[in-house]
Amino acid sequence: MPRTSLTREQIVRTAVELLDEEGLEGLNMRALGKRLGTVATAVYWHVKNKDDLVLLVGDHVWNEIELPDLDAVDWRAAATSMATGLHAMLIRHPWLVQAFGSYVLYGPGKSRHDDHSLAVYEKAGFVGAEADQAAAGVFTYVLGNALGASAAASLTRRLSRDGGDPEELIQQTMAKAVEVAERFPRLRSRIGTDSAEYLAAPDKTFELGLSALLDGLEGRLAARRARTSEG
Repeated sequence: MPRTSLTREQIVRTAVELLDEEGLEGLNMRALGKRLGTVATAVYWHVKNKDDLVLLVGDHVWNEIELPDLDAVDWRAAATSMATGLHAMLIRHPWLVQAFGSYVLYGPGKSRHDDHSLAVYEKAGFVGAEADQAAAGVFTYVLGNALGASAAASLTRRLSRDGGDPEELIQQTMAKAVEVAERFPRLRSRIGTDSAEYLAAPDKTFELGLSALLDGLEGRLAARRARTSEG
C-alpha cells in the first residue's frame, strides 16, 4: 500500500487488531506494515514511533464505550452502564491494561469518557474532590477486575512463544497448585469448581462488587442528606 493511500485511521484500526492478537510485545512497525501490505517506513509518515502509535491506539478504543444520557437515566444506572462498558472494552483489548503500566495514556477519547464519568457522580450529588474520588474508585475497581484477563492473555502468548502448548502447560502447573491447595480446607473445598481455575472468579463477581461499591457511595450520600436535614 503506497504511503499516499495509507491513512492514520487505517493504521490505528490495524494496530488494534494486531494488539488484540499479539499484545504490546508483538507490536512493531514491521509487523504492522506487513498487515497493512506496506513497509514499515510508510507507517512512519503517519506516526513518529511505537510510543506515538500506542498513544493513538490506546485513545481510540475509549470511543467504544457508550455514554449514557444523564437526562434519561438516574446516576446509578449511568454509573453501572459506564463501568460495565469500560470493563467490556478492557476485556476486548487486554493489552490496554498492560499499557497503563508502561505509557502515559491520554487523548480526546479517554477525556470524553472521564469527563462524562465525573458528570455522573456530580449528578449523584458529589462535589469537587468527592466526585473525583467516586469516579476514580469505580475506575480502579473495574481496572482491577480486568487484570485477570489481561494477565491470562499475556501468559498464553508468552507460553506460545516459548514453543509449548499454553493450555497443556497451564494445566500441568495448575495440577501442582492443586496439590498445594489440598493442604488448606477452604481451598480444598473449592477444587474442581470454576473458582479454582487460574485467575478465575465466581460467576457474577464483577457485578456483585460493582453493586456493593455503588451501595457504599449511595450510602455516603444518604448519610450526608440525613446530617443536613438534622442540622
